[in-house]
Amino acid sequence: MKKILTLLVPGMLVFSCTNSGEEASPAISEASLKTHIEVLSSDDFQGRKPFTEGEIKTVNYLTDQFKAYGLEPGNGDSYVQEVPMVELTAMPSETMTITGGSEDVVLNVLNDFVAYTERVVEETSLDASELVFAGYGVVAPEYGWNDYEGLDVKGKTVVVLVNDPGFASGDSTFFKGETMTYYGRWTYKYEEAARQGAAGCLIIHETVPAGYPWLVVRNSWSGASLYLDQSGDSYQPDVLGWITRDAAIKIFEASNQDMKNYSEMSRSKDFKPFSLGLNASVSVKNKIKKDQSQNVIAKITGTERPDEYIIYSAHWDHLGIGQEIDGDSIYNGAHDNASGTSTMLGIAEAMAKMETKPKRSVVFLAVTAEEQGLLGSKHYAQNPIYSPAQTVANINMDGITAWGPMKDLTVVGYGQSELEDIAEEVAKKQGRYIIPDPDPGKGYFFRSDHFQFAKVGIPALYASGGYEHMTRGVDYVDSLNQIYLSSKYHRPQDEYDESWTFDGMALDGELLMEVGLKIANSADWPQWKEGSEFKAIRESSKK
Repeated sequence: MKKILTLLVPGMLVFSCTNSGEEASPAISEASLKTHIEVLSSDDFQGRKPFTEGEIKTVNYLTDQFKAYGLEPGNGDSYVQEVPMVELTAMPSETMTITGGSEDVVLNVLNDFVAYTERVVEETSLDASELVFAGYGVVAPEYGWNDYEGLDVKGKTVVVLVNDPGFASGDSTFFKGETMTYYGRWTYKYEEAARQGAAGCLIIHETVPAGYPWLVVRNSWSGASLYLDQSGDSYQPDVLGWITRDAAIKIFEASNQDMKNYSEMSRSKDFKPFSLGLNASVSVKNKIKKDQSQNVIAKITGTERPDEYIIYSAHWDHLGIGQEIDGDSIYNGAHDNASGTSTMLGIAEAMAKMETKPKRSVVFLAVTAEEQGLLGSKHYAQNPIYSPAQTVANINMDGITAWGPMKDLTVVGYGQSELEDIAEEVAKKQGRYIIPDPDPGKGYFFRSDHFQFAKVGIPALYASGGYEHMTRGVDYVDSLNQIYLSSKYHRPQDEYDESWTFDGMALDGELLMEVGLKIANSADWPQWKEGSEFKAIRESSKK
C-alpha cells in the first residue's frame, strides 16, 4: 500500500492520504482518546475494580462504544464473556516450622514467609512435608534442562529459586542470559510444581533476580486475592509461598546438605535435585467469595478469511478504592490502563470507518482482572471464543504514554516473534526506530495480557513508544518515567492530567492498527522465532 508521508513535527512522519487508488489507513481521533481516558479514569468509575459499581459502568461504556462504532458482538450475540472468579482471603498460620535438623527453624509470617493456596477450600496445610531443593524448578526441553529429572515430589514441598539458570551466568547463550524467560517467572514455578504433583512450593526471594523487593511480595500475597474459579478443574498444590533469602539460609544451615553456593550449584548442567532432610509445617485458612466478572468483546468480520482472527487486547480494570495516599483513595488507573483501553477503542473506531473491510476478522477484547494476575485473558485463553489455532496474532496495549510523540517503538519481549519485524517496517514509515525493552531481566513480557495468548501458542506483540521523545529527547522521557514509577504507579495519583497530549498515543495507535491491517490483509502467518519458548506450542496447535 503506497502512502504519502506528511511532516507533523520536526523529525516525525505520519500516514496521510494515498494516490494509489487504495484506501488509506484511517487516522485515530485524538479527541476520542482524550474523552475515553477522561471518562474511564474519572472518580465516577471508582478505579474500575472487578465486582464493583466501577465494573458495571466500565463494561457498559465499552459495550456502548463498540455498538456506536457499528462493531458486531464478539461472543455470539453478546458483547461480553463471563469470567467466573473466586476471591480468597488467605489467613496463614503465624509461623512455619521446619523440623528434622538439630534445632527447629521457626519462620514468622510476612517477615520471613508468605503462604496461600489457590485451592477453593476453607483450610489446607503442609504437615511435616519433606523439603526438596529443586534448583530453579525448571523443565525446559529446548534447553536440555530438567530440574525435576528422576524426582518424585508427590506429597513433598519443593524449594526453588526465582528467575532462571541464565540469570547472572555471564553467558547470553545460556537460556537467554540476563533476559528472563518464562521459566524465570514465579507463576511458572507454581505451575510446574503442580504438574509434578508437589504438595507445596516455596520460592526463595532475592530482590535483584526477582526485580522487586520483599515488600512487594508481602503486600501482594496478604489479604484478599482474585483467582479464576477452577474448582476441581486441575491439580493445585496445597500451599504456595515465598521465603526470604535470610529464611532460606536458616533452612539450609539446618540441612545436612552443603548449600554454601546454592545459586551457582543450581546453574550447573550437572545439578540434580535432592532432599534437604527437613520437613515443613504450615496451615492456611481461606475466606471464600465467588462472583463473575466480564470481558468485553467485539469484532469486524473478515471479507475473505472470516475464520482467521487478529485479536487486539487491553485490560479495562484497575485497583478500585483502597488505602488512602495523600488524601485520595480512588486508584483511577489513567495510564494503567485507561490509556491502552482508550487506544484500542481508537483503533476500533478508525477501522470501523474504513470502506474496505479487512480480509481476516479483527477482534477487540477488553479483559478484566489483569491486576489480579492476568485473569481475564487467562480465562479467554482457556475458554477461547475463537480457536487459538485460527488466531493469527495478538496485539496488546498496556500503558500508552500521553507525553507526546516518540521516536522509538520499544518492543517488550524483543526477539520472540516475527510480529516485531512487521512493526519495525511500519515504524520506519513513521520515521521511527525499534528497540528492545531496555530492562529485559524484569520479565515484563510475562506481566501483561498478551502473555496468556503466547502461552497457547499465539504470536503476540506488546510494543509502544516510551524511550525517546521526538523533540525533547531521552532524558525528558526518563524523568517522566521515574516520576510515574516512584509516585503514581498503582497509587491514586495515576490520574488524568490536563497537560497530557494525545498525538503520541494516536501515533502508537496508528502504528499498531497498521500492523494489524497488514496481517489481516495477508495470507501469511507470523511465526515465533527460533529460541522462543512458545514456538513448540504453536507448531503443535497447528498440526
